[in-house]
Amino acid sequence: MKIIALEGPSYAGKSTAIRHLCTRGIQERAFVSDCYVQHIARRTDIPPARSTSAAEQLAAFETFMGIEGARVRQALASSKPVVLLDRSVDTLLAHAHALDALFGYDIHHRLRDRLQELPFLRPHHTLYLDVPAEELSLRRKEAGHAAAESEYFLHERAFLTHTRDYFVSAAQPPVSREVTVIPADASPEAVAQAVEALVTYWTR
Repeated sequence: MKIIALEGPSYAGKSTAIRHLCTRGIQERAFVSDCYVQHIARRTDIPPARSTSAAEQLAAFETFMGIEGARVRQALASSKPVVLLDRSVDTLLAHAHALDALFGYDIHHRLRDRLQELPFLRPHHTLYLDVPAEELSLRRKEAGHAAAESEYFLHERAFLTHTRDYFVSAAQPPVSREVTVIPADASPEAVAQAVEALVTYWTR
């Protein structure tokens, strides 16, 4: 089973790329899983992006790892040779890495230890869609979400910097066996085609 994950900040184009792949028939040979939050029925049940304590972040990790366990079972049941993930456990670890840097929670290493006790999908390849903060802000406004921009923690420059560092620096190696960075400040169509080319190459 070949596991491929798409990573990157919110509005980087991950979901668009996966929808493009689905129009190209990827689901015929791949189990495709949505982002973690899409598996939570009520928005009020989604853990806050900006947790207020290490304990709250640990609880959020356990919530998302419950979803990860379901992903594992579904992927195995599908018997398909490819698994395509909109975000992976590296999202959860990158988030913790950023909160440690910003607030001193010192929880990242605890989550890595806890991860080894739980079922999870370890990507063979991760595509990190790299987008400048200014472009992300513009995309969010174009999507009609400009009103709360100042309160959107996931696009705060410091948070973006630290989560990006997790994927592109060697300080905290991601769980994924290989990370490929794709500059994703081009059009969504161009990004989707770049993703398709690599996914096709890895799964042919």
